[in-house]
Amino acid sequence: MESIKFNHNTSILVTGVAGFIGSNIAEKCIELGCRVRGIDNFSNGRKENIMELLKNEKFEFINGDICDFSLCNKICKDIDFVFHEAAWGSVPKSIKQPLDYTQNNILGTHNMMQAAYVNNIKKFVYASSASVYGDNEDKIKKVGNEGNVLSPYALSKKSDEELGKLYYRLYGLNTIGLRYFNVFGRRQNPYSEYSAVIPKFINALLEQKEIIINGTGEQRRDFTYIDNVIDANLKSCTSIDISNGKVYNVACGESTSINQLYELLCNILHRHTKVIYGAERKGDIKNSLADINETIEQLGYNPQFKIREGLEKTVDWYLKNLDFEV
Repeated sequence: MESIKFNHNTSILVTGVAGFIGSNIAEKCIELGCRVRGIDNFSNGRKENIMELLKNEKFEFINGDICDFSLCNKICKDIDFVFHEAAWGSVPKSIKQPLDYTQNNILGTHNMMQAAYVNNIKKFVYASSASVYGDNEDKIKKVGNEGNVLSPYALSKKSDEELGKLYYRLYGLNTIGLRYFNVFGRRQNPYSEYSAVIPKFINALLEQKEIIINGTGEQRRDFTYIDNVIDANLKSCTSIDISNGKVYNVACGESTSINQLYELLCNILHRHTKVIYGAERKGDIKNSLADINETIEQLGYNPQFKIREGLEKTVDWYLKNLDFEV
């Protein structure tokens, strides 16, 4: 396994750079000395996520949309590696707005892969999702054992994976897809209607608002701290040749129920609030626990942060950076 050798000669493109994951990847690449170009249209990203990056001379920002192929082609010029994080998230939102997910997540990704191919990008690393496992009921989710997708969001990510495989086999573009499992951490938006469960719970506990848990709360997730995701992305750029054209699970390999998650956060924050159990959410996977053996062996992935430590770091960031009082 080749070690990561990013330096001042390395040029990186991050799509969705103003988003939760994109901004964190860009920040890390700047720390490693790389020159970083980022694109975002702020449909999901937030300008506050890149305020510090905008002050750095190694960072170049383009306000634009990856649904515009000519722009995708332009921003891929003189780039070594692409981290493609631009996408619309949220299963419930995709059920309400399916056409938007086809446009942004499938067409946008296709544009980026074609532009990467035309510009001889060394490695194209793109975000996929555990949602592609769909109705697969295996206790441990393993790449190659997928079920029927349950939402337009999941379908868009499955389509992106097929594009990644095709562009490697047909055009020789070195692609790697990363199936993220319930990523959380600093900069994740706690205020949106479609916020993920961890920022939503933290926000409710800090503001002493009631929490709604869909279903029984016994559904289980493989929660993954943002620094583990950054590690997987960076390792993908210098991974062994066998990894090209493939997809990998990015998680901790640990399973936590929603009820356990709530209790963990209560313990960290020394607070409780009212919990209401509601109906199950359409399109949700019942249980997700990742098999990460191939990710470790072929990418050199090393998930250092387990859920408790990740939650502590996340809560600490929210308390320091958002308007909460304890």
